[in-house]
Order: sequence, then C-alpha cells, then structure tokens
Amino acid sequence: MTENYQLLPEWAQQDAVMLAWPDKSTDWQPWLSEVKSVYLKIIEALNQANTNVVLLVRSSEISDCLDRLKKSQKVLIVSADYNDTWIRDYGFLSCANESGLQPVEFIFNGWGQKFDASKDNKINQNVLSRLCQQPIKSFDLVAEGGALEIDQNGLLLSTELCLTNPKRNGGKSIDSYQKDFQQFLGAKQSIILQNGHLEGDDTDGHIDTLVRFTPNSGLVIQSAFNRPDDSHFQGLAALVKECQQHMPSHEIFELPLPYIVNPQGERLPASYANFLISNQHILCPIYQQPEDKLAIQIMQNAYPEFSIVPINCLPLVQQFGSLHCISMQIPCGILKPEVLQSFNNGVSVYE
Repeated sequence: MTENYQLLPEWAQQDAVMLAWPDKSTDWQPWLSEVKSVYLKIIEALNQANTNVVLLVRSSEISDCLDRLKKSQKVLIVSADYNDTWIRDYGFLSCANESGLQPVEFIFNGWGQKFDASKDNKINQNVLSRLCQQPIKSFDLVAEGGALEIDQNGLLLSTELCLTNPKRNGGKSIDSYQKDFQQFLGAKQSIILQNGHLEGDDTDGHIDTLVRFTPNSGLVIQSAFNRPDDSHFQGLAALVKECQQHMPSHEIFELPLPYIVNPQGERLPASYANFLISNQHILCPIYQQPEDKLAIQIMQNAYPEFSIVPINCLPLVQQFGSLHCISMQIPCGILKPEVLQSFNNGVSVYE
C-alpha cells in the first residue's frame, strides 16, 4: 500500500480486539480482583460476538492469566511489558484503501506528558508488529486513538482541548492538525469540537468519552440532560448544540450522565459513550447507577441493528477511564493468517 488509505470506522468487520492485562504493576492494584473480573467478562462478550482477543500480558503474569481463562476461549496471549492498560491510546490504528489494509501508529506521550509512557510507546513496533501482515507505519505526530472518531464517509471528529495541549505537539494549529488527519488518516473533513469535558478526565477531553458516530448518520452524545444542576450541564449542552450546528443532518441521541465519586470525593468521568463496537455487538459500559437502564435503551435506539451487551465498568472508572479506553479493535485483513489460525486452538501463548 502506498496512499489514499482511510481510517476504518469501528463497525468495520473485526478479527480481534486488543487488550492489555491488568496486574499489580499497574495503577489497577487497589482494585485488581474486581478489574480482572471485568476483563474476563469483556473477553467472554467479545468471543460471543465472534471476536478473537489479542491479550498483552506481562511475562510474570502469564501463568495467573492462563488459570483465569477458559481453555476454549479464543485468546492469544502475547508477552509484553507496558506502563498501563489504556491500549486505545497506544495500540495501532487500522486504515484501508482499494488494495488492502495498513496498520498505523502515532507517538504516545502519556496524554501530554502526564504519565510515563515510554514502554507503551514501543508496544506497536516491538510486540504487535509481529502479528501483522504489513509493517506498522509510524507518523511523527503525538496523538491517541481515543482522541479520534471517524465514520465510513471519512468525517473525523476530535476535540480542541485535547489537540491544543502544548505538551502534545507544541503550538500546532487546528488547521495543521486537519491537514495531518487528511494526509495520514484519509479524513475528508475534520470537525474539531470546542465544547465538552468530564471532570477527572486525564485525556483533556477525548472524543470517545463525548461523541460517537452510528453507521446511519447518527451521533451518540454524552449529555447531562438528566442533571440540569450538574456542573457538566452547561458544557455538555453546548456540545450537543455544536454538533447540531456542524452536522445538522445527523440524528442525535443524548445519553444521561451518572454521578459517581470515589472515596476521596473526586468526581469520576463515567461516560456511557465509552462503548466498544465489535461485529454487530456493542459492549456498553454501565456503572450500577440509576441511569444505566435509560442509557441501554438509548443505545439500542441509536444502534437498532446491533446487540447491546451491558458490562459493569464501575471498577474501571475508579482509574478515570472505561471500556473503550482499554480496548482497540483489529479489523479483518490486518493479522497474519497463522495468527488467525491460532485462535481456533483456544487459549494459546504466542511464541
């Protein structure tokens, strides 16, 4: 492949989803048992959606991980050393053109140098590239997967707050970003949203916590319509209005906002928009809150041809992220045939 490739929307058919296993060396340590249970439920749900799982696991944790997985599950364990498990933001992205597919990567620097990401930034070339049919193409730009949302027509969404953090790409302009998204990801149009941010979000307002596309010209937006007195109400209402102005032909589905604080009294950025689309299934985060039922109903309305699978992500949001943040899809055509064949053998360890 040489040119004219475009970032694939999340609903493109998938062979697998990438996850990175939580362990005591990550920030999940205080909630490790609960978080591992969430991962196991996600793996089970993905397999039921006919999606394989590429699971990064630290070498010292492989034995424990094998003990927890069912031997029949379609999981390929890959030994890797990483800083943390937010693979949405450092795992490779997948682009396509008429000739085939191309995995691509950006530079990951811990959401604007907030956290050490030196190990995460090497995962694609040192670990995941061995699984792919094509070499992973690298772009000289700091960007995260969770900051980018695209539809099948090449309409790309991101947020100004995230992109303009000077510790990502200095004083890079929005216009320059739009040109890069056109060149690197085949974006035919890039809309950079100015409104919307959840308290406790370390990513500077990743789009995957705020606005998501549907395949039928719809927008699912994390709103706060149910909480008019909430500190988020004004900003999220402005986000809805901004989306209406930029994309007037799109049908809008507003999600309710839960209110969750941790034992330290910090507001947690629980977003129902942080869902994962995989092979006509949507793994939808819920948080054991009164809003869960309504959120599921709205998601079913927004994606009528998809099966909505609720996953309790209350343990995940304790670390200020959720389901989409810990996952990255791999569309059909990226992985080597022998890697795909390995899934037929149940759980295995990549050698």
